[in-house]
Amino acid sequence: MLKSLTRPDVFSLQNGAKARLPFSQAEYAGRLTTLRRIMAAEGAGAVLLTSMHNVAYYTGFLYCAFGRPYAVVVTPERCVTVSANIDGGQPWRRSVDENVIYTDWRRDNFWRAVCDLVGGARTVGIEGDHITLAQSAKLAEFLAAPHTVNLAPAIMSARMVKSAEEIALIREGARIADLGGEAVRGAIREGASELEIAQTGRDAMETEIARAFPDSEIRDTWVWFQSGINTDGAHNSLTTRRLAQGDILSLNTFPMISAYYTALERTLFLGEPDPASLRIWRANVDAHERGLNLIRPGIRCSEICSEINDLLAGHDLLQYRSFGYGHSFGVLSHYYGREAGLELREDIDTVLEPGMVVSMEPMLTIPEGTPGAGGYREHDILVVTETGAENITGFPYGPDHNIVAA
Repeated sequence: MLKSLTRPDVFSLQNGAKARLPFSQAEYAGRLTTLRRIMAAEGAGAVLLTSMHNVAYYTGFLYCAFGRPYAVVVTPERCVTVSANIDGGQPWRRSVDENVIYTDWRRDNFWRAVCDLVGGARTVGIEGDHITLAQSAKLAEFLAAPHTVNLAPAIMSARMVKSAEEIALIREGARIADLGGEAVRGAIREGASELEIAQTGRDAMETEIARAFPDSEIRDTWVWFQSGINTDGAHNSLTTRRLAQGDILSLNTFPMISAYYTALERTLFLGEPDPASLRIWRANVDAHERGLNLIRPGIRCSEICSEINDLLAGHDLLQYRSFGYGHSFGVLSHYYGREAGLELREDIDTVLEPGMVVSMEPMLTIPEGTPGAGGYREHDILVVTETGAENITGFPYGPDHNIVAA
């Protein structure tokens, strides 16, 4: 007869040494100080953050959920990531402070771990835009129905202004995006597939990330390279479509460094564009340059939109604009994170201030069967300064640079 094992609900595993994190101890301490200030203002005795982006922002640990819950619990005294047993000691190594592991030998051990960490706090801060109805019910059950306060908007606002360390990392990301763009441009040829061309750019960026950030995890970098009708959406995935003479092309490189997203996006043509396409492309470049010149401290996001809208209306192209003109950068990805309060849209009145990092990325989508059909998009990243903005994207844009000989 087998001897029964004692199976804990929760345990700690400090396996190996702490890894070098993306930012300094002082950087994480400053972020936690700001979070605790938000907690105090809202009367929260503990905060439970469950999203990938906020766990990474406050601890350095970017989890892989795979259907399991993860969190960081912050109190006035402690900062503890909560991770699943499947990940072993890696969450501790890549967390700035403490870590506890929950096992799956008993249902809801995640919530038992959270309950232990929250203690007797009667007001708990949560991310109202992330926690599900099912998890809200579990929170009420295991924490004895505490009062909850949604701290997501305040936390998002705090993330929108970047530190010097963040800006340095984002600057490196923009540089690596440019390298990926050069690799993609060099691989463009008639008969090559979108997939083949994208792989070239991704490989170039991952190689450079590994060289420039040897202590980082290598994950999540990708390229979207779209051609022909596939350019009509900004987030259209790769296909095996092969390039043909006269195709409109969209180059999109996305290096991911420790959960920090950067991007380069450019319109190109394989061979000379027809007159209608050239007119639309130049108009979108005009909109891009107008936007670049508008980004500065003190201007509202909605004001930037209004000015660019007027320009496109003058070209009789405003009806083809497909989304907002830009967004914030930092801890975000195509499957987690977004600083929705800092998007260049008509319904966002946030005032730009020094330390914010935003894109300028106008896009026009002309339907198939219409002269100049396709999606036109340019994308640069700008750091808002005390007196204006610094463009940290170097890859050239427009017809003078991005017509590739067939």
